[in-house]
Amino acid sequence: METAKVKLPITNEYGFYEIRLESIGGLGANLSGKILGELGAIYLGLNSSSFASYGSEKRGTPVKAFIRWADPSQEIRINSPVETPHLLGLFHERLAGKIPVMQGVGPDTIVVVNTDEEPDVIRDRLKMHAGTLVCVDALRFAIEAKTRVNMVMLGAMAKASGFIPLEDLKELVKDTLGKKYPAALQSNLEGLEKGYNNIVVKKFEADGKYPYQEYSEVKREWGYDNAPIGGINPHYGSTINNDLSGSREGYIPVFKKEACINCGMCDSTCPDMVYQFVPGEYKGKPSMINLGPDYHHCKGCLRCVEVCPTDALTAGIEREVDIWKNHVRNQELLVEKMEFEDVGPNSWMRSESFTTNELK
Repeated sequence: METAKVKLPITNEYGFYEIRLESIGGLGANLSGKILGELGAIYLGLNSSSFASYGSEKRGTPVKAFIRWADPSQEIRINSPVETPHLLGLFHERLAGKIPVMQGVGPDTIVVVNTDEEPDVIRDRLKMHAGTLVCVDALRFAIEAKTRVNMVMLGAMAKASGFIPLEDLKELVKDTLGKKYPAALQSNLEGLEKGYNNIVVKKFEADGKYPYQEYSEVKREWGYDNAPIGGINPHYGSTINNDLSGSREGYIPVFKKEACINCGMCDSTCPDMVYQFVPGEYKGKPSMINLGPDYHHCKGCLRCVEVCPTDALTAGIEREVDIWKNHVRNQELLVEKMEFEDVGPNSWMRSESFTTNELK
């Protein structure tokens, strides 16, 4: 019988070590789940199972990945979501409060969070019942290494687990991502090392400060019996209720109003319709005036920066810029719930093209 390269430190009643990743589209959690599944099966000598749960694969939408490891003598015959993880990876702290990411987290759970805050602050933000909290500034280290958040998170989770060898993880990245994206290999390896070597750890007991959160299936407000006719969401890109701020990977467009000529190029290229124009005057003539991006719905793709002809939009590091100081929310997208009877048309449907306005 084959023997595993590592010994699992803890297992559940079925003999499984279970990992759950909570993220949103764009941060690489789906790929991370595949990497961890392959790591267990091929490099650690374990029985391994992994799969992901996501919707349209749209950037900014919820993504979950589930991984199970077991000793070679223990078969894995369960293919269901991980409810009580031994290791939980939270790829963005802003997920807290939006979806129930802390369900099933107990005293034996290690929670790895992408954040620049200290564990005490994050515990309160997550309302964490108990367990070991591991903080790593994955966003900053990813920017420094010129890699993705998922590489830093994988390194941090390997260190936090206490038994996943960094060298095996690096070999896997070399054998897979290194062959497919050779130019990014060194950056990916550096990201793994930064995550592995820069974690802050603190254990919290079940002191009654926050209750234990039982796992339950997440159900959306719209389903087959109450969705609009034909099951079609009439709001382009789900911009009405989709907060994309958690999908940004460190960069945002910084708007300089004094340099803007109100050409509308940013609005034309933006995939999430975050730019807002109102009637006004430009150089003494009636015009549509750009108020700048609604950062609540901006995912930081920087397409607007690339097309701006006057450098009125430049790339900035989000944590270094006070983007909320003069931020103007799109009033048509300020809704508490997705109620299709009351929302009305969104800004894209009501706006007129710049060319049309000029011709009038």
